[in-house]
Amino acid sequence: MKSNIKTTETFYHNLGKLFYAVAFADKTVRKEEVDTLQEYVKEYWLDYDDLMDVFDSDAAYLIQIVFDGAQAFEESSNDMYDAFVSYKNEQPQLFTKKVNRLIVETSRAIAYSYAGINKSELIMISQLEIELNRL
Repeated sequence: MKSNIKTTETFYHNLGKLFYAVAFADKTVRKEEVDTLQEYVKEYWLDYDDLMDVFDSDAAYLIQIVFDGAQAFEESSNDMYDAFVSYKNEQPQLFTKKVNRLIVETSRAIAYSYAGINKSELIMISQLEIELNRL
């Protein structure tokens, strides 16, 4: 699913924060959620484009790196979600229907990976879908 849109490392950084926000919406990140994120990065995000980071690795791995280190940001899940929305609004050309669908699918998979989706995750994903569908 190679994209013809030119992404940046910041794009992947913000996705990592968003996916962490979804996982942490209930104040706990479970191993199953981490495993699901890793699976989606390998299965879908690595193929999204050819962007390489400064270490000559696929930039999509930044999603996992940021997700794994997100606790160090000392931000709430709502703040991380809001940071993603701000970035999306600043860079709307990066958010095609194709990438928006993949973002929602990844978020849902993370939320469902441990005992199904809970209310806080459902609310965040619903808000995300509304935000991504805005023109």
